[in-house]
Amino acid sequence: MKKIVIPLLTLVLLACAPMQTASVPQGNAAVDETTSTVSGPDGLKAEMPADQASLWLTSATAVGEIMRFLASDELKGRDTGSQGIEKAAQYIEQFFQKHGVAPYYVSYRDTLSNYRKPAYNVVGVVEGNDPDFKGEYIVIGAHYDHIGTVKPENGDYIANGANDNASGTTAVMEIAKYFGRKRSNKRSLIFALFSAEEKGLLGSVHMAKNMKAEALNLYAMLNFEMVGVPLRSDSYSIFITGYQKSNLAAISNAYAGENLIGFSPTAKKYGLFARSDNYPFYKEFGVPSHTYCTFDFTNFAYYHKPDDEVAQIDLEHIAQTINKMLPVVEGIANGPAQELKATQ
Repeated sequence: MKKIVIPLLTLVLLACAPMQTASVPQGNAAVDETTSTVSGPDGLKAEMPADQASLWLTSATAVGEIMRFLASDELKGRDTGSQGIEKAAQYIEQFFQKHGVAPYYVSYRDTLSNYRKPAYNVVGVVEGNDPDFKGEYIVIGAHYDHIGTVKPENGDYIANGANDNASGTTAVMEIAKYFGRKRSNKRSLIFALFSAEEKGLLGSVHMAKNMKAEALNLYAMLNFEMVGVPLRSDSYSIFITGYQKSNLAAISNAYAGENLIGFSPTAKKYGLFARSDNYPFYKEFGVPSHTYCTFDFTNFAYYHKPDDEVAQIDLEHIAQTINKMLPVVEGIANGPAQELKATQ
């Protein structure tokens, strides 16, 4: 994320050569529909009717395993082009492969053409299962980079980036796992973990431009940023940036079956819509492209600081957020033609 400085207060801003698309293998569904033995989110076997695969929800245990690796000192803050972010990329690639998410390109790596050091977006896909809709794509993204090392505070110099944005990365990975196993999506889902967001949205700028040049039929872009702590709100649990630019909030709430998504005046006031990885896709394609977030400048004090560690994160909250978003993403992936609409 980027900062914006205003009088008396510093606020956090949610900033954050073309490759040829390879043929997408169909892959194997995680569940044999003729059996009732399934693998749960923590790898445990359980007996469950095949038509209840939607009960494959994530848990704080599964979320914590991902978070503790991505935000570990071993990765040294995941600065773009560093050895630490290389370890994160390898981890995400292995996760995708394990859970039935195919590479979108020839490999999972999308090499940035706009950054001085070798840097990669990690991009997977779960092809849609409906011949009439699988040619439409939804990008589900988050940035997995952070700022590396900073001026020491109490002897700690690693900006671990647990909330910013290991939390959003974890959400995308768990959503990818769900669809990689269940394969219940009519539209095709692209899962993109962006690098160089902290350098000026470079990873998403690179990818959006290339996908536009490839004439991708993009239906929507759903971005996840800083979902590691709950909002202090009794009326909604998540806000989206650019609330008034499409009907995404209303559609999301309909599929969630509750008032899950709300409007943040602060997000509008400080122009957060244009400061996250959703924006390059909106700019290139003009389709509904928004960031889901649960950080509103009052509920987390460790932005770009060494104390942005897993110890400060509410893992149950992340798991609950993911679980509530699964029917939303599934509904959007399977909804009628042009149900989502940009309004301006």
